[in-house]
Amino acid sequence: MQQAQGLIMVFTGNGKGKTTAALGMAVRARGQGLRVLVLQFIKGGQSYGELEALGALGIEIRPLGLGFVRNATPEQMEEHRAAARAALDEVRREMLSGRWDMLVLDEINYAVHFGLLEEQDVLALLAAKPPALHLVLTGRYARPAVVERADLVSEIHEVKHPFARGVPAQKGVEF
Repeated sequence: MQQAQGLIMVFTGNGKGKTTAALGMAVRARGQGLRVLVLQFIKGGQSYGELEALGALGIEIRPLGLGFVRNATPEQMEEHRAAARAALDEVRREMLSGRWDMLVLDEINYAVHFGLLEEQDVLALLAAKPPALHLVLTGRYARPAVVERADLVSEIHEVKHPFARGVPAQKGVEF
Protein backbone atom coordinates (compact mmCIF):
# COMPACT_ATOMS: atom_id res chain seq x y z
CA MET A 1 0.00 0.00 0.00
CA GLN A 2 1.26 3.45 -0.92
CA GLN A 3 2.22 5.76 1.95
CA ALA A 4 0.19 8.98 1.84
CA GLN A 5 2.32 12.11 1.61
CA GLY A 6 0.45 15.32 2.16
CA LEU A 7 1.37 18.06 -0.28
CA ILE A 8 1.25 21.83 -0.09
CA MET A 9 -0.24 23.17 -3.32
CA VAL A 10 -0.60 26.81 -4.34
CA PHE A 11 -2.79 28.31 -7.08
CA THR A 12 -1.85 31.95 -7.62
CA GLY A 13 -1.55 34.60 -10.33
CA ASN A 14 -3.70 37.35 -11.81
CA GLY A 15 -5.88 35.07 -13.95
CA LYS A 16 -9.32 33.70 -13.25
CA GLY A 17 -9.54 30.10 -12.09
CA LYS A 18 -7.48 29.74 -8.91
CA THR A 19 -10.41 28.80 -6.68
CA THR A 20 -11.92 26.77 -9.52
CA ALA A 21 -8.71 24.74 -9.83
CA ALA A 22 -8.60 24.16 -6.08
CA LEU A 23 -12.25 23.11 -5.99
CA GLY A 24 -11.61 20.74 -8.90
CA MET A 25 -8.84 19.20 -6.83
CA ALA A 26 -11.25 18.94 -3.88
CA VAL A 27 -13.80 17.14 -6.07
CA ARG A 28 -11.12 14.74 -7.33
CA ALA A 29 -10.00 14.03 -3.77
CA ARG A 30 -13.58 13.44 -2.63
CA GLY A 31 -14.06 11.06 -5.54
CA GLN A 32 -11.14 9.04 -4.14
CA GLY A 33 -12.81 8.90 -0.73
CA LEU A 34 -10.75 11.66 0.91
CA ARG A 35 -12.33 13.88 3.53
CA VAL A 36 -12.20 17.48 2.29
CA LEU A 37 -12.87 20.81 4.00
CA VAL A 38 -12.82 24.18 2.21
CA LEU A 39 -12.24 27.27 4.35
CA GLN A 40 -12.73 30.62 2.61
CA PHE A 41 -10.82 33.62 3.98
CA ILE A 42 -12.40 36.50 2.06
CA LYS A 43 -15.70 35.18 0.79
CA GLY A 44 -18.71 35.56 3.01
CA GLY A 45 -21.91 37.48 3.28
CA GLN A 46 -23.40 36.33 -0.02
CA SER A 47 -24.33 33.15 -1.86
CA TYR A 48 -21.79 31.47 -4.11
CA GLY A 49 -22.61 28.63 -6.50
CA GLU A 50 -19.94 26.38 -5.05
CA LEU A 51 -21.62 26.29 -1.60
CA GLU A 52 -24.57 24.18 -2.74
CA ALA A 53 -22.70 22.08 -5.29
CA LEU A 54 -19.86 21.04 -2.99
CA GLY A 55 -22.23 20.25 -0.15
CA ALA A 56 -24.12 17.86 -2.44
CA LEU A 57 -20.81 16.06 -3.08
CA GLY A 58 -20.03 15.70 0.61
CA ILE A 59 -17.40 18.46 0.67
CA GLU A 60 -17.82 20.86 3.55
CA ILE A 61 -17.24 24.51 2.72
CA ARG A 62 -17.15 27.34 5.25
CA PRO A 63 -17.14 30.99 4.14
CA LEU A 64 -15.35 32.69 7.06
CA GLY A 65 -14.64 36.11 5.61
CA LEU A 66 -16.69 39.28 5.53
CA GLY A 67 -16.50 39.85 1.78
CA PHE A 68 -14.28 42.04 -0.34
CA VAL A 69 -11.87 44.40 1.40
CA ARG A 70 -11.44 46.92 -1.41
CA ASN A 71 -12.57 50.41 -0.27
CA ALA A 72 -13.02 49.26 3.34
CA THR A 73 -12.80 51.89 6.07
CA PRO A 74 -10.17 51.48 8.82
CA GLU A 75 -12.88 50.17 11.16
CA GLN A 76 -14.06 47.67 8.54
CA MET A 77 -10.46 46.57 7.93
CA GLU A 78 -10.10 45.77 11.61
CA GLU A 79 -13.26 43.65 11.38
CA HIS A 80 -11.78 41.87 8.35
CA ARG A 81 -8.52 41.27 10.29
CA ALA A 82 -10.43 39.81 13.23
CA ALA A 83 -12.38 37.50 10.89
CA ALA A 84 -9.17 36.38 9.15
CA ARG A 85 -7.45 35.67 12.48
CA ALA A 86 -10.48 33.65 13.61
CA ALA A 87 -10.38 31.77 10.28
CA LEU A 88 -6.68 31.00 10.77
CA ASP A 89 -7.45 29.65 14.26
CA GLU A 90 -10.16 27.46 12.75
CA VAL A 91 -7.72 26.18 10.12
CA ARG A 92 -5.24 25.28 12.87
CA ARG A 93 -7.90 23.38 14.85
CA GLU A 94 -9.20 21.51 11.83
CA MET A 95 -5.71 20.81 10.47
CA LEU A 96 -4.68 19.12 13.71
CA SER A 97 -8.03 17.39 14.34
CA GLY A 98 -7.28 14.35 12.17
CA ARG A 99 -10.77 14.66 10.61
CA TRP A 100 -9.58 15.74 7.14
CA ASP A 101 -7.34 14.51 4.36
CA MET A 102 -7.36 17.81 2.44
CA LEU A 103 -7.93 21.41 3.45
CA VAL A 104 -8.46 24.11 0.84
CA LEU A 105 -7.53 27.55 2.20
CA ASP A 106 -9.31 29.69 -0.33
CA GLU A 107 -7.99 33.23 -0.79
CA ILE A 108 -5.48 32.95 2.07
CA ASN A 109 -2.86 34.61 -0.16
CA TYR A 110 -5.15 37.63 -0.54
CA ALA A 111 -5.58 37.75 3.23
CA VAL A 112 -1.81 38.10 3.63
CA HIS A 113 -1.51 40.60 0.78
CA PHE A 114 -4.22 42.87 2.22
CA GLY A 115 -2.67 42.74 5.71
CA LEU A 116 -5.41 40.65 7.28
CA LEU A 117 -2.89 37.93 8.23
CA GLU A 118 0.85 37.93 8.79
CA GLU A 119 3.05 35.92 6.45
CA GLN A 120 4.87 34.30 9.37
CA ASP A 121 1.55 32.97 10.72
CA VAL A 122 0.84 31.24 7.42
CA LEU A 123 4.38 29.83 7.30
CA ALA A 124 3.98 28.53 10.86
CA LEU A 125 0.75 26.87 9.79
CA LEU A 126 2.54 25.17 6.89
CA ALA A 127 5.31 24.00 9.20
CA ALA A 128 2.76 22.44 11.57
CA LYS A 129 0.95 20.51 8.82
CA PRO A 130 0.53 16.82 9.65
CA PRO A 131 2.54 14.66 7.21
CA ALA A 132 -0.43 13.04 5.44
CA LEU A 133 -2.60 16.15 5.11
CA HIS A 134 -2.90 17.95 1.77
CA LEU A 135 -3.12 21.76 1.96
CA VAL A 136 -4.29 23.85 -1.01
CA LEU A 137 -3.76 27.63 -0.87
CA THR A 138 -5.34 30.02 -3.35
CA GLY A 139 -5.28 33.72 -4.15
CA ARG A 140 -3.17 36.24 -5.98
CA TYR A 141 0.12 37.48 -4.59
CA ALA A 142 1.47 34.25 -3.07
CA ARG A 143 4.51 35.27 -1.07
CA PRO A 144 7.90 33.96 -2.23
CA ALA A 145 8.40 32.11 1.07
CA VAL A 146 5.06 30.31 0.61
CA VAL A 147 5.97 29.43 -2.98
CA GLU A 148 9.33 28.10 -1.78
CA ARG A 149 7.68 25.95 0.91
CA ALA A 150 5.05 24.51 -1.46
CA ASP A 151 5.36 21.21 -3.31
CA LEU A 152 3.26 22.35 -6.28
CA VAL A 153 2.69 25.89 -7.53
CA SER A 154 0.54 26.86 -10.50
CA GLU A 155 0.46 30.46 -11.60
CA ILE A 156 -2.61 31.38 -13.60
CA HIS A 157 -2.14 34.34 -15.95
CA GLU A 158 -4.93 36.45 -17.37
CA VAL A 159 -4.86 36.64 -21.14
CA LYS A 160 -8.35 38.02 -21.64
CA HIS A 161 -11.30 38.69 -19.31
CA PRO A 162 -14.78 39.99 -20.17
CA PHE A 163 -14.65 42.47 -17.28
CA ALA A 164 -12.13 44.51 -19.32
CA ARG A 165 -14.94 45.05 -21.88
CA GLY A 166 -17.37 46.12 -19.15
CA VAL A 167 -19.15 42.77 -18.86
CA PRO A 168 -20.29 42.36 -15.24
CA ALA A 169 -19.69 39.22 -13.16
CA GLN A 170 -21.84 36.37 -14.44
CA LYS A 171 -23.83 33.98 -12.27
CA GLY A 172 -22.32 30.50 -12.50
CA VAL A 173 -19.02 31.88 -13.79
CA GLU A 174 -17.77 34.33 -11.14
CA PHE A 175 -20.11 33.40 -8.30
